Amino acid sequence: MRNANQWGIQLARDTDVTEYLIAPDPAAVRLTRAVHGVDHEGRETTLNVVEERPLTIFLNAQEIVTAMTIGDYPEYLALGFLRNQGMLRPDEDITRVDYDEELETVVVRTARATDYEDKMRRKTRTSGCAVGTVFGDMMEGLDGVVLPQTAVRTSWLYALSAKINRTPSLYLEAGAIHGTVLCQEDKPLVYMEDVGRHNAVDKIAGWMLSEGISAESKVLYTTGRLTSEMVIKTAMMGIPVLASRSGFTAWGVEIAQQLGLTLIGRMKGKRFVCLSGEDRLIRDADPALVADDPKRSGRKGAV
Repeated sequence: MRNANQWGIQLARDTDVTEYLIAPDPAAVRLTRAVHGVDHEGRETTLNVVEERPLTIFLNAQEIVTAMTIGDYPEYLALGFLRNQGMLRPDEDITRVDYDEELETVVVRTARATDYEDKMRRKTRTSGCAVGTVFGDMMEGLDGVVLPQTAVRTSWLYALSAKINRTPSLYLEAGAIHGTVLCQEDKPLVYMEDVGRHNAVDKIAGWMLSEGISAESKVLYTTGRLTSEMVIKTAMMGIPVLASRSGFTAWGVEIAQQLGLTLIGRMKGKRFVCLSGEDRLIRDADPALVADDPKRSGRKGAV
């Protein structure tokens, strides 16, 4: 497996957020655009709004999907999407990843010949806010998944929530966006954002694939709802814990319980709800000593 540098992928490092390997860059020029309008009192106003642009993903010579995305880390998004759809094997020999900014395409090339025409004919539109798509049977590939029974300390959850909610991000700058963070114990590692939470997860999956990162002891934190799609993607990545400040869907909870995935939602301040894997929680922090979640300054509608 080649690493990101061998593919020519540059890791963005934010010197002001030293704990992260990859952190959001709310000042990046291509990710937002200034739009002029008027407010409720008729006064002229200017807002930075999140960009959406198409990205077409190819696997070898076959066009797979066109995703709407903010446009950062296109190589990671392509790799993660294909991996989470089961189109790339865990031990896949990936020979090249080519991104053409002008054509807005990513081509992932493998040593193995691939043909997923039948799989692409069977697709399900998911509940993702930017209309996610899952090809084939949504449960396909989960039969052999065995997740590690990783213990989770509540002190880690409280620390992660506080750190992530205070991280400079596009959410705080412009809103209308989702964030997903790969964590280990109480440390946030990689923070990706996109207009669809599925895209943000796929970027993390692509980074993990390209860097050869183990999922065994990781926690995936997301700002979005804990839907069936989010649970399936997390399980496909081999990550044993999924947490969110948002709520659940019944099918998402059911799948998490079937797979033995620890599922924690409504995580704000001292409060959270665990609907799967409660026996793996180690309650080592007194909620009475945890500060309430401060009011966030991000735009409404971002979660």
